[in-house]
Amino acid sequence: MTRTVDSVAVPPRGHRVRQTIEQLRARILGGEWPVGGRIPTEPQLVAALGVGRNTVREAVRALVHAGVLECRQGSGTYVVSTDELAPVVARRLTDDRMAEVIEVRRAFEVEAARLAALRRTPEDLAALDEALAAREVAWHSGLVDEFVEADAALHSAVVAAAHNGMLAELYASVGAALRSTVAQAMGGALKPERYVDHGRLVDAIRDGDPARAAIEAGAFLESPSGA
Repeated sequence: MTRTVDSVAVPPRGHRVRQTIEQLRARILGGEWPVGGRIPTEPQLVAALGVGRNTVREAVRALVHAGVLECRQGSGTYVVSTDELAPVVARRLTDDRMAEVIEVRRAFEVEAARLAALRRTPEDLAALDEALAAREVAWHSGLVDEFVEADAALHSAVVAAAHNGMLAELYASVGAALRSTVAQAMGGALKPERYVDHGRLVDAIRDGDPARAAIEAGAFLESPSGA
């Protein structure tokens, strides 16, 4: 039953959650929060949507369960897909199928790098430089989990610079499996022999050289780290 507070109708809790889910979906589908991007924090969502903290939390949890959002410890909540079929794809790329994951990465990342070199904007280049710098900081921190997330963020920035929405969505939908390939290759420690410089890839994209960018992106997947 709907109740009122100060003459304003307040729908039952379940209805509020459903409305909030639809509001979140609308912003994702509208491009306000693109695939691969981080959504606002919980307090920011409470203020923007005009609902309670628990309602926001339940709505976000529902979209995480649906495979639209992904919570990353210590980093935030990210849009991984606009399509709820994405988890079906992601579940197929499990740890016992790492060879297939590497092949999927090659298909996505080589083409993304080639397109990024053709389509990058000044904003994309700034994002790539920021992600590259963050990756370097993460490497020198010595923390594997931090480095894996920073490495994934750089590759996601390359995909974003390709300006192909379907490619970005598919790449994000298998993000957990892709990060697993890097974490597994690191073997629990960041060793100097596993370091791979990504500066040449960013330079090739900056120079607008699609052939060189594709070569650089493919070379990473031949390295011991696959990062």
